[in-house]
Amino acid sequence: MITFADRILYHAVQIQYSMQHKGISIRPFIGAQDFEVSRSFYRDLGFEEKIITPDMSYFRSQGLGFYLQDAYVKEWVDNTMLFMEVEDVHRFWNELQTLNLPAKYNTVRLTPVRQLDWGSECFVHDPSGILWHFGEFVKTDKNHLRCQSISYRLQRGSRKFTAYGALSN
Repeated sequence: MITFADRILYHAVQIQYSMQHKGISIRPFIGAQDFEVSRSFYRDLGFEEKIITPDMSYFRSQGLGFYLQDAYVKEWVDNTMLFMEVEDVHRFWNELQTLNLPAKYNTVRLTPVRQLDWGSECFVHDPSGILWHFGEFVKTDKNHLRCQSISYRLQRGSRKFTAYGALSN
């Protein structure tokens, strides 16, 4: 039988030996069905491009970035989603509309701003089908703490599974 003291000791050991992340950035790798078209799209979207190799570029904006590679696996690209927090999602949406990206890129789709319990977001499907969420979190107090309460629900028979995540500061 595991006692309360055993549980406390176990958690204390976990805390003592857990990694202390001092991350600087997260840079996802995304694929492109047509690399040149996707490169042009991301430059039009306002990202600055740095060519790494002939088949890979790094795109950045305000210290955030991702790698675009000349690689396409339909199942991978069709299931790729990225979320980028923006300061003002309504201003972002208005600027996005002026770019007229769906007219320039045949497969690009835009979805207007939606108000949700955690904040607001709009959506952009890139030329390959990657889904971007551009969003703004609700300001919850005078210190502008941000909270996110996103729930993912999976139906498995009659059981429902829900996971909640939170971000602050």
